[in-house]
Amino acid sequence: MLKGLLGVPLAGLAASVYGFFVEPALELRVQRWAIRPQGWPTGQRLRIAILTDLHMSEPYVTLDRLARVVARTNALKPDLTVVLGDLPASSPYVSRRIPPEETCPVLANLSAPLGVHAVLGNHDWWQDRMAQKRRAGPTRSGLALAANGIPVLENRAIRLGEGAAAFWLAGLGDQIAFPDGKGHWTGVDDLPATLAQVTDDAPVILLAHEPDIFPQVPRRVALTLSGHTHGGQVRLFGWSPVVPSDYGNRYAYGPVEENGHHLVVSGGIGYSGIPVRFGMPPEITVVDLG
Repeated sequence: MLKGLLGVPLAGLAASVYGFFVEPALELRVQRWAIRPQGWPTGQRLRIAILTDLHMSEPYVTLDRLARVVARTNALKPDLTVVLGDLPASSPYVSRRIPPEETCPVLANLSAPLGVHAVLGNHDWWQDRMAQKRRAGPTRSGLALAANGIPVLENRAIRLGEGAAAFWLAGLGDQIAFPDGKGHWTGVDDLPATLAQVTDDAPVILLAHEPDIFPQVPRRVALTLSGHTHGGQVRLFGWSPVVPSDYGNRYAYGPVEENGHHLVVSGGIGYSGIPVRFGMPPEITVVDLG
């Protein structure tokens, strides 16, 4: 009995050590999802690699670690790579926050035939004092990405591919860019204006840092890709106790299908707040369409 009682706190200690020190810093998985959304042409194949929520900082997501993530992403041979925002760290529990001007030259080594494209996340805005003061861009993250050859799609849609394989890639501005300190936010997102730039019947893929926009996305969009939630950072039996979303676990992680409408939420790389990941290791997300 004494051994059993002693085993309970020891197990808790081991789980805490793993969640705080091992999983956030060492584990990295490639999470693959195969999606066949409505409106996507039969037989048209597209592989998308997703990197999101880097929250660059020492000792967890260092520049050396990011370089390894980039190399592993390229080895997956995606047709398209997308970066879904939140480059800066926000947690106080770091030894150094790595600025986007150091992060983006490493991201510049990403390679895909259809290019590397990005949207900004809330922390790209929140951690930028000048952008907050102006209540407008540009942000340091956006400037650094563009300076390193990675276009930022902020309320902008572009057409990629040729002929029958063409599709639209639309990027939404961040939905909670400006907090008021009272639990409310103002976004820079404009979904109608973004989709108004789509001028033909080719399928649409939408990049949106926060998944909460999903109920407003029309079925004209074949697939929405998001990050932001980190999968809750702690996930037990497919459930997370804390999810930064108005919808709780509904859009916390992974593929979601509602009324034939498809969303994929990546668990991301870094962490926010307390440096813990448990049952939700950092991941490169791969979506295979078709």
